[in-house]
Amino acid sequence: MPLAEIIGSLAAFLTTASFLPQAIKVVRTRETEAISLTMYSMFTLGVAMWGVYGLMTMQWSIILANAVTVILAAIILAMKLKSVFRAAKTAR
Repeated sequence: MPLAEIIGSLAAFLTTASFLPQAIKVVRTRETEAISLTMYSMFTLGVAMWGVYGLMTMQWSIILANAVTVILAAIILAMKLKSVFRAAKTAR
């Protein structure tokens, strides 16, 4: 395996793994008030686009890392949206 691929795979693993504790915390507590909807929307779209880039260039470290991250980010984004809609409904 070329050194660049090893470094890319390690970087992909570390960035995805670093996201995991926050995702676990949000899923467990269901607390999303401190999360910016705009930031998470942009983040999730960006991660999805990185995944598409990985597919287009057939770079497996990018494909796998972003597939996992986009799933976790989408779960958190969905929880945030549910919280925002619930708050808007309550405010009426």
